[in-house]
Amino acid sequence: MDLGIKGKRALVCAASKGLGRGCAEALAAAGVDLVINSRTEADITQTAHEIAAKYGVSVTPVAADITTPEGRAKVLAVVAQADILVTNAGGPPPGNWQDWSRDDFIKAIDSNMLSAVALMQALVPAMMDRGWGRVVNITSQSVKSPIPALGLSNTARTGLTGFVAGMSRQVAGSGVCVNNLLPGIHDTDRATGLDGGVAKAKGITQAEARTQREATIPTGAYGTSDDFGATCAFLCSQQARFIVGQNILLDGGAVNATI
Repeated sequence: MDLGIKGKRALVCAASKGLGRGCAEALAAAGVDLVINSRTEADITQTAHEIAAKYGVSVTPVAADITTPEGRAKVLAVVAQADILVTNAGGPPPGNWQDWSRDDFIKAIDSNMLSAVALMQALVPAMMDRGWGRVVNITSQSVKSPIPALGLSNTARTGLTGFVAGMSRQVAGSGVCVNNLLPGIHDTDRATGLDGGVAKAKGITQAEARTQREATIPTGAYGTSDDFGATCAFLCSQQARFIVGQNILLDGGAVNATI
C-alpha cells in the first residue's frame, strides 16, 4: 500500500533502538525524511547513517534528552517544523506504590506526559496552518490494564491519554490526526530489563522469566519493533485521516477486554 506520505518530514523521538527505531524505519520505508532523537550521540548517529543508507531518505540525528526543556529546545531548533510527530520516552522504573515520593511522580509526569504535550504544543499549530499533520504518541497497554509494579508509568501515561482525548478532537478539523499507540510486551531492552527484575525476584533465569510472560500473551510471543513501526506508519498515512483520538493496542491480545 502506498501510504501517500513520501516527501513528508517527521520527528521521531527515542529512535536509536526499540519501538522508536521501528517507527523511524517504517516511515523511512514510506519515503519520509526524518529528524531522529535519542540521548546518546554515538547511537543516534549510527542509526541515522543506517536508515539513510537503507531507505535513501534524509535522516538528521540529534542527541538530546527529549524529557528536558533544554533537550526539546535543541531538537526543535533542528526540526523547525514537521508534518509528522512520534513522541516516545523511556518509562520510569518499577517499584512499590508505598515507596514513591512526590519527586518520583513529578519526574515520571515530566518524562511521560508533559514532554509529549510540549512537543505537540510546539509543532501541531504549524500542522494546522498547513492543513495536514499526524501525531502518534507511544504510551503503554497499562493505560487500559494497569501494571501494579509500573504505577509511575500508569499514572503519567494515563494523564497523556486524557490530554489527547480532548486535544485531538480540537485539531482534527484542521487536518491533524492525533492518536496513541499502546504497546504490550515487545522484544526490546525495556522488556529485557523487566524480565531481569522478575528473574531476580523469583530466583529463576532470564529465559524462564521470559517464557513465563510469553505464556500470558495469547499469541505466545513478544511483539517486534517492525510490527509496531508498521502500525505507526499507517497511522501517519493519508488513509488514516478518519482515525482521531484513538488508543490502539499492540499487545498480542494480552489485555482481555471487550472494548
